[in-house]
Amino acid sequence: MTWSLAAVQMVSGPVVADNLRVAAELIARAADQGARLIALPEYFPLIGASDAARLAACEPDAGALAAAKIDPQQAPIQHFLASQAQRHGVWLIGGSLPMQTNAPGKLRNSCLVYDPSGCRRARYDKIHLFSFQNAQNGAERYDETQTMEAGQQVVCFDVADFGAIRRVGLAICYDLRFPELFRAMGPVDLLVVPAAFTETTGQAHWELLLRARAVENQCYVLAAAQGGLHPTGRLTHGNSMLVDPWGEVVARLDKGAGVVCGDFDGQRLAQVRASLPALQHRRL
Repeated sequence: MTWSLAAVQMVSGPVVADNLRVAAELIARAADQGARLIALPEYFPLIGASDAARLAACEPDAGALAAAKIDPQQAPIQHFLASQAQRHGVWLIGGSLPMQTNAPGKLRNSCLVYDPSGCRRARYDKIHLFSFQNAQNGAERYDETQTMEAGQQVVCFDVADFGAIRRVGLAICYDLRFPELFRAMGPVDLLVVPAAFTETTGQAHWELLLRARAVENQCYVLAAAQGGLHPTGRLTHGNSMLVDPWGEVVARLDKGAGVVCGDFDGQRLAQVRASLPALQHRRL
């Protein structure tokens, strides 16, 4: 049996309200196309703001409350995600958003998952923090450790009402470079990877890494990315895609805001695992 999945691609800016409006339009488009699980990109509500603005946008953890019980003043992004999941009756993977932490001057980069009733089912805090300096262009540099606190827990969640998809693993962007994270999840049917890969690193490694994670874990990979030229001048790679367990790209969107949809095929998953039972052959 097949189930439709969707990755939302955005080119987010520094104004949360504007980004939520675009996200709502794209979630609705994906739901209209029949998607039952929809993933948003990393930092879908806020990219390019100052450190102070990002910290100001941090939300306290509203926990597993339904949308009606989340204070939209204290946690507007969480309220948005819960409401959208409930409105469209979909599983919604909330890309990532800034969440409060006890570390002074720092935040958690967190992916929140809501079920079709609008209740939160999982939270994953990005474990691997990105650091990069372009050797050919010294002006392009990033160091997430300056403003972020790393998560420490591997996170998967079960989907009891989604046909052949039983277990879903979560990762965010730079996590994609660390295969041991995905091995620690155990066998999963679907990996969801929100991201905001730079154009430099994305051109070199994005598709390669996504297909590698799909092949070595014999599962589908749904990657929702930021993709395009942001208001602040940052260029992200885009290429949101769905990859099947054999490493074949099922669907892709290059640049620009939009939706990429594809099917999770349970028979395809079972066929790949039966014909090449690599997961059973592991020794380490």
